[in-house]
Amino acid sequence: MTDAHAPDPAQLTKAETLVEALPYMQRFAGATFVVKYGGHAMGDAKAAREFAEDIVLLKAVGINPIVVHGGGPQIGAMLEKLGVESEFVEGLRVTDDETARIAEMVLSGAINKELVSWIDQAGGRAIGISGKDGGFVRAEKVTRTVRDPESLIERVVDLGFVGEPAVVDRSVIDTISDAGMIPVIAPVGVDREGQTYNINADTMAGAVASAMDAARLFLLTDVPGVLDKSGDLLTDLTPSSIADLQADGTVSGGMIPKLETCVNAVGTGVSAAVILDGRVPHAMLLEIFTRQGAGTMIRSS
Repeated sequence: MTDAHAPDPAQLTKAETLVEALPYMQRFAGATFVVKYGGHAMGDAKAAREFAEDIVLLKAVGINPIVVHGGGPQIGAMLEKLGVESEFVEGLRVTDDETARIAEMVLSGAINKELVSWIDQAGGRAIGISGKDGGFVRAEKVTRTVRDPESLIERVVDLGFVGEPAVVDRSVIDTISDAGMIPVIAPVGVDREGQTYNINADTMAGAVASAMDAARLFLLTDVPGVLDKSGDLLTDLTPSSIADLQADGTVSGGMIPKLETCVNAVGTGVSAAVILDGRVPHAMLLEIFTRQGAGTMIRSS
């Protein structure tokens, strides 16, 4: 005979999930998390809504989330629409004056404000800025040295108006967070002479995380994390193990700069960095609030 007053198993599972999450909520109360949100995921309204809900939940349980967003696909689509051709060097878009203006328009305009709107609709209070606002990020020009695969001759490539953060003024973010709002940052900076630079979103997120002494840096991407040669997820890495993976060819291509960002972050005060699949619903919550986690964590040792 079934007890008519027995609790619903599904409800019990939800309660057990909350109990499992409690120690992590207590551990990270007051901590800062920097989350890099990628351009591909932002093209899906359902995924964007779920991401916004996750960010608002983090704020609600006492964590201070900071969102740094990308926008490569959206910039590419706008450039194509306007008939502007793109050239890439080691994953970075060569950016002339026209491309720089279009990139800033897309990043600081449409994408940034759309993400702010998603967070507001989920019950949060977000404010969108770029590195240019309040002197938040002073940038410096980036160049790349590339080697010809046949002659092995190296040459320096001018990437145009592509920069990297030289100085991050954390007081701008402290002011926003202390007011109970969630910063949403477009990866654009300015140098001492007032020149605007487009900044890789991963690089921007890593620099912000270091400046804020963040407990976590999350890089949401389109793969589960770092995979071994058998395709299995590597859940815990250190700078030395990452060097070994690069040496034997286990990691290559676009994963290398992401890991470099993570290694630099944990080497400059960030407690841990995590690479995880932004396409998985609530993957960040699974990583933060469950024992199993959901991605690849990088620690200093």
